[in-house]
Amino acid sequence: MDYLNLLAPAWTMGALLVFLTAPLGCLMLWRRMSFFADTLAHGTLLGVALAGLLALPFWVGVLAVSSLLVAVLWAFQDRRLPMDALLALSSSALLCSGLLLVNQLPALRPELIGYLFGDLLALNWSDLPILLIATIAGVGVLAWNWKFQLRLAIDNDMAASEGIHASGQRLVFMLVLALFTVLALKAVGTLLMGALLVIPALTARLWARSPRQMVGFAFLFAQLGIAGGLWGSVWLNIATGASIVLVMALVFGVLFLGQKVKATTRKSVA
Repeated sequence: MDYLNLLAPAWTMGALLVFLTAPLGCLMLWRRMSFFADTLAHGTLLGVALAGLLALPFWVGVLAVSSLLVAVLWAFQDRRLPMDALLALSSSALLCSGLLLVNQLPALRPELIGYLFGDLLALNWSDLPILLIATIAGVGVLAWNWKFQLRLAIDNDMAASEGIHASGQRLVFMLVLALFTVLALKAVGTLLMGALLVIPALTARLWARSPRQMVGFAFLFAQLGIAGGLWGSVWLNIATGASIVLVMALVFGVLFLGQKVKATTRKSVA
């Protein structure tokens, strides 16, 4: 079997997706919003189910639910209600609603595993133009607002004193993240999107000495995870999304343990 031809479309589109995952994942860690990605990801299942019910393209339902969730969370900001608690409520409600609705649509049930864990190998070259345009748009919005996003991530109060509109920038960040959930649905499914964002950024944090370095390392580690996960899924005949996330987790574990062993060795020598 010609594995390279089989993997080429998936590998190309996964590599494109990393241009969004690296900066978004770093921003999520800096702003302590890792759980927000999981909430949006769980909402994509409801979007898929609604699109199936209304006979619409799946991306329309996913984008609609993601945008609605962003609007609701942005509108319901209240100091009395901790954001992590609101996200936990939204995440569980969206996931349960999606599963219940999918269960009522027999035509969607055989594809449920694909929606939950993704199947990047199911993509083909005809999907590339849309993914490319959407990725360029998302990266462009992030690049245009990067200075403001970074200032808010470092010190929210200082950014506010400099005239940066925190609420508006938070909305920008959440909308780009909503776009990412639409693009990542086929890659890793609804349950693993958060891992695709967080693990490379978390691994990069072990090595980086500056925000720029952290984004660069996150990009490299995410590319490694995509490539290793795709090849592993073909060779071992396992789910593509799960394979990608496991490779990323393995890289993090090896590097983290390596640093711990190195630090312990230095202390013992000293």
